[in-house]
Amino acid sequence: MTRRSGSHVVAWARASLRVTALHWRLAASNVPNAISLARLVAAPVLLAAALRAQQDLFTWLLLACLLSDIADGLIARGFALASELGARFDSAADMAVFYVAVFGVFVFQGDFVFTHWVPILAVIGLYVVEVVAALARYGRISSFHTVLTRLSAYAQGGFVLSLFLWGYSPMLFWTAIGLSVLAYTEELAIVWLLPQWRADVRGLYWLCRSSDATVAASTQPCALDRR
Repeated sequence: MTRRSGSHVVAWARASLRVTALHWRLAASNVPNAISLARLVAAPVLLAAALRAQQDLFTWLLLACLLSDIADGLIARGFALASELGARFDSAADMAVFYVAVFGVFVFQGDFVFTHWVPILAVIGLYVVEVVAALARYGRISSFHTVLTRLSAYAQGGFVLSLFLWGYSPMLFWTAIGLSVLAYTEELAIVWLLPQWRADVRGLYWLCRSSDATVAASTQPCALDRR
């Protein structure tokens, strides 16, 4: 083989590797959205399981939904595949699973709900107020995916699964309640501060340091941080 032929082979191999890498990236870019879509489709199945009093199916399918929620976020962030469409899919799936999970707790854990109805309704009320506020301001549900929201979702999921599998744990319950109140209160503040819809806001601290929260200095304590 001549030197010129060898250089052609090397160039062809490099081009093939680049094309292959591009194909893999295009294929992988649909993975987080597909996971979120699967979770969205699973919500009616969860609802049916609750209505038919199939607690085992409800519990294990809810576990799969919670694990998929963690997985799609890790894949999207780890491979730089986050997108507006993906954020909207994820938020819609989260909201559907949240409401069905709450309904399932009412169905299967009625005594627990009766005993702790005040903090449970407080968290549900805050969540509903945040959704309504986002719809009124942006015309769509928020997809902030703040750090506190992710932590509260993990705490909620962990508590609900613990409740179904091992029984009531006061520590897990109040941890989930506390994180949820903080997360939804922060999201309400972000809705107030952020004039236009934006996905994947890390939290109020980072928003206050950005130039997007354009609110009058007299009513925005963090306006002094703007550059």
